[in-house]
Amino acid sequence: MSEVAARKAEIRALAEAARDKKAAYGPDLDLSAFNAAKDAESVESLEALDKQMKEVALGVGIDASEEGRSGSYFQVDRSPIYQRVTEMYGGKLEIMSTKEAVELYPDLMYEQYYWRAVAPDKDKYTALVALQETEGYFIRVLPGQKIDKPIQACLFVSENNITQNVHNVIVMEEGSEATVITGCTIHPKVREGLHAGISEFYIRKGAKLTFTMIHNWAEDFDVRPRTAIVLEEDATYVNNYVLMKPVKSIQSFPVAKLEGDRSRAVFNSIVYGLEDSYIDIGSESIMEGSGSRSEAIARTVSRDRSIVYSRGRLIGRTNDCKAHLDCRGMVQSAESTQWAIPDLASEGAPGAELSHEAAISPIAAEEIFYLMSRGVPKDEAVSMITRGFLDLEIPGLPPALRRQIDKALEETAKDSM
Repeated sequence: MSEVAARKAEIRALAEAARDKKAAYGPDLDLSAFNAAKDAESVESLEALDKQMKEVALGVGIDASEEGRSGSYFQVDRSPIYQRVTEMYGGKLEIMSTKEAVELYPDLMYEQYYWRAVAPDKDKYTALVALQETEGYFIRVLPGQKIDKPIQACLFVSENNITQNVHNVIVMEEGSEATVITGCTIHPKVREGLHAGISEFYIRKGAKLTFTMIHNWAEDFDVRPRTAIVLEEDATYVNNYVLMKPVKSIQSFPVAKLEGDRSRAVFNSIVYGLEDSYIDIGSESIMEGSGSRSEAIARTVSRDRSIVYSRGRLIGRTNDCKAHLDCRGMVQSAESTQWAIPDLASEGAPGAELSHEAAISPIAAEEIFYLMSRGVPKDEAVSMITRGFLDLEIPGLPPALRRQIDKALEETAKDSM
């Protein structure tokens, strides 16, 4: 048996053993309740998408015109329907489905990237993807290349009550830099379903990846991402996450493994809990390289009957490491619940510097009174304060995406009143 065949068999065996393994956090789901995704037809350009799909995609940062983009990947349900690297970035950047990458680079993928950072037996959701994968994207930036325009990728669900199981791999070769915008969303007719997404990111020596993910789901839709990032020497990873719409449940806890000296990981999250949403998010940074640094900043608002968990875990395994958590929540409903859960550990590293700030509070009455005293109606005052609280400055965002997030913040705050 070849090494590739042996690895395939190993992955399958691990996944089979974890078919019914519950996740550490979040509600347990009956995976048999969801249907298999169907194939979708390819398109020659993103402009060929119907108007409704383009509008929904734009809401998560995907521009069908591809202006200001270095490349695009678009998947509907189980099918990659469009993938393109713009001409000026040819030879600098690769974009294809993960299946294509495995077929093109079988030895490389199975040896270094495919199911190496995320274990196929982590839980029932990783097992589901390993056993019933429905594509996902592979993005690789070649050594020394600075991609100055964002790469965009959309994972779109068009049918009701299906499971979209994707496996994404991003490789930033030595000295490369790029910004990736991933939008995950659904057709307006979709009410329920499951998105199970495995993402493995490998940031080589001196490389930098800024990764922004925007999620727009529906009241009865479940989401289970499983993400791991491996950083080598002098590598930098910046993760921005935005959730502004209701969701039945989401559980996300990306893990950054800072293996290289002077590596750095930053996590920024903006989350608005609405209606009956069950949101369990967080991040973990494991610092092993000398001089490694990490920062996690979360801003969460809960309204209606939503439940929001905001977790942050910092693990220091070297004396020369430093990390900080900043988690702040705002509660706007007597029926909503918020948890802020910082978790710090020094493992054989007495010199590690780990710190946290965590706070949950209502809107300050004096702030509302101040605005009302200047003629601002109460509902509008609450909206303004909420928008300001969630308006976390995320460095490195393209101006167009910054404007879209600002617009979403304003509309969500107004709609919630």
